[in-house]
Amino acid sequence: MSPLNEDQAKEYWRRNVALMVKLMVIWFVVSYGCGIILVDVLNTIQIGGYKLGFWFAQQGSIYVFVGLIFYYAKKMGDLDREFGVDEDE
Repeated sequence: MSPLNEDQAKEYWRRNVALMVKLMVIWFVVSYGCGIILVDVLNTIQIGGYKLGFWFAQQGSIYVFVGLIFYYAKKMGDLDREFGVDEDE
């Protein structure tokens, strides 16, 4: 694990925050947009006997959140390796 100089640290943090913002926007759109705002439109579609809007409000946003956690972990591992601060030895 090598220490980063100030410019590298700023770039690392900038890219980390940019990734977090993108993922939080996706989660917001799925949980708030699909579960609340678009619920009437999505309720015209049924999956397994349940209305899609109901499914997004109850399950979909949780599944998306868990998927985003795995995606974030993968992308941060890639970013850590790129900047030489990964924990793999």
